[in-house]
Amino acid sequence: MQRVAFTMRLKPGCEAEYRKRHDEIWPELSRKLREAGVSDYSIFLDSETLTLFAVQKRAESNTAHLLPQDAVVRRWWDYMADLMETHPDHAPVCRPLAEVFHLD
Repeated sequence: MQRVAFTMRLKPGCEAEYRKRHDEIWPELSRKLREAGVSDYSIFLDSETLTLFAVQKRAESNTAHLLPQDAVVRRWWDYMADLMETHPDHAPVCRPLAEVFHLD
């Protein structure tokens, strides 16, 4: 199992809507993530900086690298683009984080 962490950034004033949309996450998106080998996925918010911190587990045989090509994922990105920092194709700007410590 791999642990992956990254940050993203919200636009000011979008905290409540971001939470609402994730509370109502599409079942087909959840299914795609699980099918790709993603589990135990959490996103935390630093409300002072609007930084989102995401952490997820990925199966050793995961296909997470293919998710950006999936139509459901791309629709979710389009849906979320008004709330967060994105690339021109609406993919969220993600900054990978290096693990420096883990206690199991």
